[in-house]
Amino acid sequence: MIIQSSSLAYVAANNVQGKVSGAYVDPTTDTVKFAFLPDDVQPTPSDWVAGSWETEVGLSGPVYNAICLVGPGGTITLSPGTYRTYIQVIDNPEIPVLFVDLLQVN
Repeated sequence: MIIQSSSLAYVAANNVQGKVSGAYVDPTTDTVKFAFLPDDVQPTPSDWVAGSWETEVGLSGPVYNAICLVGPGGTITLSPGTYRTYIQVIDNPEIPVLFVDLLQVN
């Protein structure tokens, strides 16, 4: 994804899925966080910012997207550069950290 540094836009991790005993579950009761980091830097506790959930209607059921508002006035403002986007879903007992995509801020 590419955004301008002056824009305010949602960055999304689309179709976030979780399973319990082989069945897909609704992750929206779990806390989701985002981290935006330069290449080859792994997230640390201070890197995480709040995300939220959005649910869409899919062909075979609901689709869950994690979203974070990026830009001036959003959850986080990023300087121009390229960032690796991660999400962390806080569940019990799992707390996965997942790479989402590269974000280019111009």
